[in-house]
Amino acid sequence: MNRTHVLTASCHALAIGLMLAIGSSVLAQDAVTRVFIFAGQSNMVGSDSRVDDVDNFAPFKGYGDVQQDVRIWYCIGRENKTKSNGWEQLKPIRDIVGPELSFAREVGKHRDVPIAIIKVAAGGTHLGGDWNPDEPQGFKMYPLALEQVQDALAGLQKANIKYRLEGFMWHQGENDMFNEEYKLNYGPNLTSFMARWRKDLGTPNLKFFVGELCTKTIWGMDLRPRMYAISEGQKKAIASDANAEYIPTSHVGVEIGNPVGLHYHYGTLGQLEHGINYAHAYLRDIGKLPERSHTEWIKPKSKTIRLFIFAGHRNMEGERSFVQDLAVADAELAKPMPDVGFKFSLGGGVKTSNGWQALEPAGYYDTYGPELSFARPILNDSNNPTPIAIAKFTHSGSQMNDWTPEGSVATTRHLYPAWIKFISQSIKELEEEGYSVQLQGIFYHVGENEMSMHPYRKSAAKWLRATVEQTRLDLQLPDLPWFVSQQPPTDHKNVNGIDVVSDIRTLSESDSAMHHIYIEDFPPQPKRLVLDTAGILHLGKRLAAGYLDVSE
Repeated sequence: MNRTHVLTASCHALAIGLMLAIGSSVLAQDAVTRVFIFAGQSNMVGSDSRVDDVDNFAPFKGYGDVQQDVRIWYCIGRENKTKSNGWEQLKPIRDIVGPELSFAREVGKHRDVPIAIIKVAAGGTHLGGDWNPDEPQGFKMYPLALEQVQDALAGLQKANIKYRLEGFMWHQGENDMFNEEYKLNYGPNLTSFMARWRKDLGTPNLKFFVGELCTKTIWGMDLRPRMYAISEGQKKAIASDANAEYIPTSHVGVEIGNPVGLHYHYGTLGQLEHGINYAHAYLRDIGKLPERSHTEWIKPKSKTIRLFIFAGHRNMEGERSFVQDLAVADAELAKPMPDVGFKFSLGGGVKTSNGWQALEPAGYYDTYGPELSFARPILNDSNNPTPIAIAKFTHSGSQMNDWTPEGSVATTRHLYPAWIKFISQSIKELEEEGYSVQLQGIFYHVGENEMSMHPYRKSAAKWLRATVEQTRLDLQLPDLPWFVSQQPPTDHKNVNGIDVVSDIRTLSESDSAMHHIYIEDFPPQPKRLVLDTAGILHLGKRLAAGYLDVSE
């Protein structure tokens, strides 16, 4: 099958009818439509997302509306399938949110070309069985998906629409980890899967974008070894394929579940961010992703500088605090602070600064962390005018054992070595600028997920102790201060048998250089575990107050 097809003039009437059905604003017919295939299981379907929630997330307001200029052809579900009536305008399917919605909008911001999406996904399906191209089992997803793709492309051909298969977005793997054979062979199965699609579609260079399984979900914690095995299989298959790319997704938002807060699915916010990940990977691949802009740091003339290290997980990163909301809550904090140096690595390296820049909102997906509201009172402290810099290292998809010196069985999730290197490099860079660096301490917010799962909650203080002790050894600072903030843990009978607040407090009381900042007075929060804009601003203020109390 050729990548570009043109219908003869005899089908001109059909083409006009199709274009009218999709909307009068569709781009000219002589432009090549870029076709993307979206396939996988429940986190590709958009399970546990809700269209009604989309506008709750400021960067994505309006993303639930119909996209008249984008086509979609879909078949969603297992036993009870929902199918499109041929090509339709892109919109939420069954009132849920899939990654294709934000993907199309983000690509459309940077490419003035027609976009079409073919989506075939079903929850609870296996690559080793359902999606197996050689011996499909169960719901026989591979032959179903192939038929849907071929029918969709034939529809474009009949409508005299030129097209090119541009990419295949794949998100699947959770269910293969429950079958030992499927788990052990995920890498080879993925290699065969990609090769078969290219052969059956006649597209030998079709690019695959393979989404990482989200480590922030409950399965990323209690089934850590199994999920790790799948991720290793994915990476090995991709490493041997020049036309495949691994897309980190464990840092995206995750739905807050009941009864304790942890969940299995991305939910609304995560799906929207998941689509942005795919869009940026595609745009970067074709050289169309613009470089990020930032404000330059005006380096102070003083020869001394105070350095603050920020570290942590979901709320230190700022998962649900958006700059659009910040502009309303505190417009001044939304502006750059050119006199404060800022360096960062977010999501375990998904987004990093290019050296030092001015402090300003810098998170992925228009987010920010407590560093903004922390910096203001520090700068306003008349007792110490020494200039400041903040180095921030976070990964919202991590747990506390990922930060320990020994790590866990999931060795690729081990953050400690990269974190210590980040701190040492930050100090070195400032010293090379001629500054005498006064390391003020490490500001760490206790892991949110640890507050909701029994074995993690039980081990939190032990893991923290190991990390604190090793950082002091590695940085050769035996009295390095630690400012450990903690929010109220999940209050539920399933986990209340472990008093994790007392455990962290007891640890702090045994260490004269550790300061426990327990924060109970957060503004009312709509969700467990994660803080919104008001909560993140409060966290930063309380961290600053804790530091100023000690430094006076």
